[in-house]
This record gives sequence, C-alpha cells and structure tokens, in this order.
Amino acid sequence: MGNSSMENSSHGYRTLLDPVTPTPAAQDSVQGLSLPLQIFFCFVIICILLVAFLGNIVVCLMVYQRSAMRSAINILLASLAFADMMLAVLNMPFAMVTAVTTKWIFGDAFCRVSAMFFWLFVIEGAVILLIISIDRFLIIVQKQDKLSPHRAKVLIVVSWIISFCFSFPLAIGLPSLQIPSRAPQCVFGYTSDQGYHAYVVLVTLVFFFVPFLVMLYTFMGILNTIRHNAIRIHSQTDSICLSQASKLGLMSLQRPFQMNIDMSFKTRAFTTILILFSVFTVCWAPFTTYSLVSTFSSGFYYKENFFEVSTWLLCLCYLKSALNPLIYYWRIKKFRDACLDLMPKYFKFIPQLPGHTKRRIRPSAIYVCGEHRSVE
Repeated sequence: MGNSSMENSSHGYRTLLDPVTPTPAAQDSVQGLSLPLQIFFCFVIICILLVAFLGNIVVCLMVYQRSAMRSAINILLASLAFADMMLAVLNMPFAMVTAVTTKWIFGDAFCRVSAMFFWLFVIEGAVILLIISIDRFLIIVQKQDKLSPHRAKVLIVVSWIISFCFSFPLAIGLPSLQIPSRAPQCVFGYTSDQGYHAYVVLVTLVFFFVPFLVMLYTFMGILNTIRHNAIRIHSQTDSICLSQASKLGLMSLQRPFQMNIDMSFKTRAFTTILILFSVFTVCWAPFTTYSLVSTFSSGFYYKENFFEVSTWLLCLCYLKSALNPLIYYWRIKKFRDACLDLMPKYFKFIPQLPGHTKRRIRPSAIYVCGEHRSVE
C-alpha cells in the first residue's frame, strides 16, 4: 500500500480500500432495518438485557452472600455470570440504539472502548468455560480433584488479565476499528491491512476456536470414561447381586438403588456443563465465522443485507448471556434452592420459603466410580 493508504488507515477503515472494493458511494450505502424489524430487535434486545442482568446478578449475589455456595466450581460460574452481566449492561443498549439509527452516534473514542469491553467479556466467558471443562475432565477421566476455591480465584484473576491483554489494544486504536456503518456494534470489518488480519485471527482463535477444540476433546474423553464406568459398574453390580442371591437362595434380588443415584448424579452434573458448551457453540460460531469472512472479503462485507444479518447474529451472541443463568436454575439444584431462598429478601410479595440445608460435596466424591461410593 502507498503512503496515502497508510494515512487513511490511521483514521479508520472507511476509506481504506483496495482496487477491487466497491466505490465509496456503494460502501456508504447501508440498507437499514424496516420498522417492524426495528421494533422486533428493540424488544428482543431489551428482553435479553433484562434477563441477562437480573439472572446473572442473582448468581453473583448467591455466591457472594452464601458461604455454602463458595465452592470452586460456583466461584467460576459467578465469574462467568459477572462477565455476562457486564456484557449486557455495557454493550447491549448501544447496539440497540445503533440497530435503530443504522449508524454509530456515540463517537470514535467510545467505539474503541465499547469494542474493548465487548471482547474483554467475551474472552473472559470463554476462558472460564474452558477452565470448568478441564476441571471436569481431570475429575472424571484423571480422577484428580485439584481445583480448590483458592485456586479457582487465582485462575479467575489470570483469566481476566489474559482477556484484558487481548482486548485493551482496541481501546488505543491498535488496530483501528471501523466506525460501525455496516453493523450495530463496533466489530471487525473489511480491510487489506495484514496486521489487522493477524489480530482478528488471533482473537477468534483465543475466544472461540481454541476453547472449542479443547472443550470438545475434554467432553469426548468424559463421555468415553462415563460409558466405560457405567459398563464396569453394572457388571460389578450384577456380580454382587448374583453372589448375594446364591447365598440367600434368592435369584430375583434387585440391584442396589444407591448405585443408580450415583450414576444419575454424575450424568446430570456433566450434562449441565455440556449444555453450557453447546449454547456457547451455537451462539458464537455463526458470529465468529461471519466476522472472519467479512474481514477478508470485501464483496461479502459490502453486501446490501450485511447490516440486517449482522444484527441477527449479534442478538444470537447476546442470547448466551441470558441463557446461562436459566441453565443454572434449571440444572443445578443448589442454585435453584438458593435462588428461592434469596427471592423473599428482595421481593416481599413472594411468601417465605422454608430453608434448605447446605452441604459441600467434593467433586471427586461424585465422579469416582466404585461400588462402595454413594452420593449423600
């Protein structure tokens, strides 16, 4: 590129063009949303914002106020909830306004800061989910329960530092972001700058592709281990039953019920993490692919319906922040009980519920397979 191109790049990428890109008039023309779509997206974003904020703040309050909830895994989930809550508060309202006005009205400086917050919270959520998946893998497959609450807090600090290091360059214009004339959020757009391309690839690797591959590997290992352990436990139980039956002369003795509870608890706990991983993949895979293609392809980025499609995908990304607390409430009984106990303190019209006994359970006690293990 010549000197004039380099000069233009320092003021953003609206004027950074290569010979095959459309004319400036074609680039500036943005197909806005119709009135029904504007109303629809406003309603959807407001609903997602409310659920994400209220649901995740309840998760944070439960872990902060209740000592029985401060296990290692719950502390990690609280950090994930905090990242989802901040993403909802600091990004969604501005995306909603931009979706309606079809242009960014908050200035260049805030565009960079908004992009930094966006990727800070996105990368943090992905790293926390990765840590949880590796922890489950170590417990179930390797039979190693090494994650204490103190170590979880250290990992959270490290994850926030890593997320900040990858996202902070955006706030100081390295690389310079395009003012979103073709998207409702300050996100990556087309450019021919090689450094910009490298940064986009690096960020997408860190927040999606590497966590996705590692989590996929851990879950495949966990599924394989659970399948083998189930076969082994059932065969051991059959041997015990036959031995007892031969001694007592009762050939129809049933299997111990406690073993079924053990396997059910194990499968349910793993299924919860698997659901979180599935939601992460479904919500972020389309946006990641869309961002990569639009960064490298001018024809793709300057399509007439790019703004509308990017708005749909951005809403899908934000949906993850609202779904996570609902998954906690649905799948994790301790969260559900704590949430029901917490409600009367803030919503007086809800009748007081009876208290629940809180007990900490070591993860290794749940996942270690053996005929003498039971979940209390």
